[in-house]
Amino acid sequence: MIRSSSTLSRSLTRVRASSMRVGGSYVKSIINGAVKPSVFSTKSLNKYGLSSSSNFYKTSTRAFSSSPNTIPFLLADIGEGIAEVELLQWFVEPGDDVKQFDRICEVQSDKATVEITCRYDGKVASLHGEVGGMMNVGEPLIHIEVEGGEDSKSDGASSSSETIASSTPGEMKEQLTIPSASTTSHAPRSFESHDSGKVKTTPVVRKLAREHGIDLAGVVGSGPKGRVLKEDVLNLLGGGGGWVQPPPPAADSSSPTSASKPPTPTPTAPPLLPPITGERREPVRGMSRLMIKSMNESLKIPHFGYSDEISMNALHTLRNSLKPFAESQGIKLSYMPIMIKAASIALMEYPIINSSLSEDEKEIVYHNAHNIGVAMDTPRGLVVPNIKSVQTLSVIDIARELQRLQLDGQTGSGIKEADLKGSTFTLSNIGAIGGTYMSPVISKPQVAIGALGKIQTLPRFDSNGEVVAAKIMEVSWAGDHRTVDGATMARFSNLWKDMLENPSLLMANMK
Repeated sequence: MIRSSSTLSRSLTRVRASSMRVGGSYVKSIINGAVKPSVFSTKSLNKYGLSSSSNFYKTSTRAFSSSPNTIPFLLADIGEGIAEVELLQWFVEPGDDVKQFDRICEVQSDKATVEITCRYDGKVASLHGEVGGMMNVGEPLIHIEVEGGEDSKSDGASSSSETIASSTPGEMKEQLTIPSASTTSHAPRSFESHDSGKVKTTPVVRKLAREHGIDLAGVVGSGPKGRVLKEDVLNLLGGGGGWVQPPPPAADSSSPTSASKPPTPTPTAPPLLPPITGERREPVRGMSRLMIKSMNESLKIPHFGYSDEISMNALHTLRNSLKPFAESQGIKLSYMPIMIKAASIALMEYPIINSSLSEDEKEIVYHNAHNIGVAMDTPRGLVVPNIKSVQTLSVIDIARELQRLQLDGQTGSGIKEADLKGSTFTLSNIGAIGGTYMSPVISKPQVAIGALGKIQTLPRFDSNGEVVAAKIMEVSWAGDHRTVDGATMARFSNLWKDMLENPSLLMANMK
C-alpha cells in the first residue's frame, strides 16, 4: 500500500505516462493481467480528493473519430454570456474546399450578427443545423476533412478527462473521473445562489433578472425546451405568474437540533398551458398582390415629408350650412369633398404637384386633368380609386362621385378597374380611422400625396391672445424629391390651408 503523498504522486505520474501511450505494450499488459498496476489505499485517495474504491489503475479515455481524417468544427463562445445563436445563412456546402479564415456561416444573437470563419484547411464533409434554427455554443457547426489522420484534433474532439478503474480487469466496479488541469474552470462564480449560467435564456433576460435580484435557476420557463423568456421574469415581478423555487437553506452544522427538523416540502410549480404552435398561410391574391407590386415600385422613389396643422373651425361652419342642401340631393356631405376641391384649385397654381416623371427620367409630364385619388378601406383591402377631372366638378358633384365609389367598394363586385387607373394626385383620409401625423407613400408615377389626420378639439390662442377651443387637423405631405422641392410643397400646402381656414377664398377661386 502507498502511504506517503510523494509515493502517490510518483505513482500517479507513472500511470499518467502509461495512459498516454495508448496501444502500447504496457497498457496491453495491464489489460491482459500480466502487469500489476500501482495500488492506492482509500486513505490516500481521500487525501487527494478522490472517491474511495478498492484498488485502482489509470487508463485513458481519449475518444477517436470513426473517420480519422474527419473532425468537428464547433461553435465557439462569441462572448457576452451568449449560450445560443440563430443560424442565418451558410457560406459553404458539403464538398467545398475551405482554408483558414474562410467564411463558414453567419449567426445572430440578440446583440449582434457574427460571421464564423474556418480554423482549418480541408474539405467540408457535412453541415449541422438548418437556416433559421437555433444552435448552442459547443455544438458542431460542420465536420471537415483535414490532413493528418489520427493526430488531427478538434475543439472538444478528444476527452480531457481521465478514468481511474479497478485494478483487476474483471472487477471494474467503479470509475472515477479526474478533470485535467487544462479543463478545470477558473471562471468567477455567478452572483446567483444556483447555477443560473446554465439556464436557457438570453443576455437581456439575464440582465433584467440581475437588476431585480432574481435567481433564474429557480424560474420555470414557458419558452421552448423550458427557455426562460422576458415575460416570465416580468410576470414574476408583477405577481402575475412565473414560479421561483427557493434555494435550499444552508445546513447549520453548529445547531444540535438541525438534524431533528423535518425537511421543508418543496412546492410544486403550477401547471403550464401547452405552447401555442402552428400557423396559417393563404395565397396573395387580387388587391394584395397589386399592392405588393405597387409598393415595391413606390419605395424606389426618394421621398421627403412636410407637415402642418389646419384650423377646421370655419370649414366646420360651412359644412353645417351646406348639409341640408346636400341631403336634399341624397348626399351625406363630409369634409372630404370640400378638401378635394380645394386641392384641385391649389393644383392649378402649382401644376408641378400634378405631374409625373417619365420612365427614362428625362421628361416631366404635366397632366391637364386633376384625377384625384382617394384611399379607401374596403373588405378586399386598401384601394385608391380616383375622381376624374375634379377641376370641372362642384363640391356636390365630388360628394356624389365619392359616395358612388364608397358604395362600390363595399359591394361584392368591387370598384371598377377604370376608377382605379389614371390618378394624378392622392389624398388619404386615414384620420377617419385614427392617427394624427403619418408618413404616406407616393403611388408611382405620381409625385405627391397627402395624408389627413383626425380632427381634434385642442386649445389654441385666437387673435386677441385668448385661449379658445379649436378643431385642429394635421396634414402630412410626401413629395418626390426628384421632381418637387420642399419650398414648392410648402407653398402648395399653404394655399390649400388658407382656403380651408377661410372658405370665402375657396368660393372666390371656384370656376
